[in-house]
Amino acid sequence: MTSSLPVTRRGLLKLGAGVAATAALLPTEAASAAEGRFELTAPSTSLIWRKALYNGTVLQSFTIDNTNGHIYTAQVKNGSASNAAGDLCLTKLSLSGAILGHMYLMGFGHGVQIGVEPSGSSAYLWTETDGVTSEGSSRGTRLARFKFVNGQTLTTSSSALTKYLPIADATNTTCTIDPSTNRLIMRYWGGSSFRIAAFPLASVKGGAPDKVFDIAQPGGLGTFQGYAAYGNFVYILTGNSYDIAPPPGNTYITCLDLRTGAQVQRARSVAGKSLDFREPEGMGIHIVSGAPRLCLGLASEQGPRLASIFYKTELI
Repeated sequence: MTSSLPVTRRGLLKLGAGVAATAALLPTEAASAAEGRFELTAPSTSLIWRKALYNGTVLQSFTIDNTNGHIYTAQVKNGSASNAAGDLCLTKLSLSGAILGHMYLMGFGHGVQIGVEPSGSSAYLWTETDGVTSEGSSRGTRLARFKFVNGQTLTTSSSALTKYLPIADATNTTCTIDPSTNRLIMRYWGGSSFRIAAFPLASVKGGAPDKVFDIAQPGGLGTFQGYAAYGNFVYILTGNSYDIAPPPGNTYITCLDLRTGAQVQRARSVAGKSLDFREPEGMGIHIVSGAPRLCLGLASEQGPRLASIFYKTELI
């Protein structure tokens, strides 16, 4: 499915130039050749449409393994006593949305955003962990790295976890990974406001986090639903389901410059506007033949929830 927004000649020329410049590059090399940011008013295209996840609950976030061609999603675990328990289900999907495996994470948090670190044919997931109850939900207080193992259940004390807290005293911690720079991007509560920091992933894993950027998240954006980073820009997804904000909805993407904290663009997204329920949930970066895609997730349906992912490609 593709949105009904028009494709302009200017946009096609820019997209064609960007693809030609990066087509021969490996995914991890794309950033050096693809400077700039995504045009948020450009049309969106469907990557997966109304796919079931391992549990029937609402999609919370996702991430894309660009090396091995997999999608990983996070949900609140079906059958948990409440959101406050912090129990999550991870689903491994093909790029066409077929279920390939799952894991359970007990007591980790809400799964607001996750990241993936490919390692050969395997993948390590980065999530929040050590969840604590907050306003009827669970929010992480640390970051965790662990290998995806199909069918495994992890608790916050599992030996399979390595835990990190790149910023002391941070709470409400989540993270994602920018595949173009191999930076870990961390959103956290800094005492009086939410902030977004960036670190070389290797420095975090090595125990000496080297903070490259640390900016304030602007207030008044709406209900926070996820984020992704590509190069020097971070993209924030906000909005509510149709039962709260009727069609065309209030889903927005906001672009911030990681170097300055400036808000450089904000635009409504009507991707998947025909979906029932339609709630924005999670963001990710998909790289195809060196060319990046900015992806956003949508939950739908009133029974067992389904997941859809749309993407934008135009860079400016």
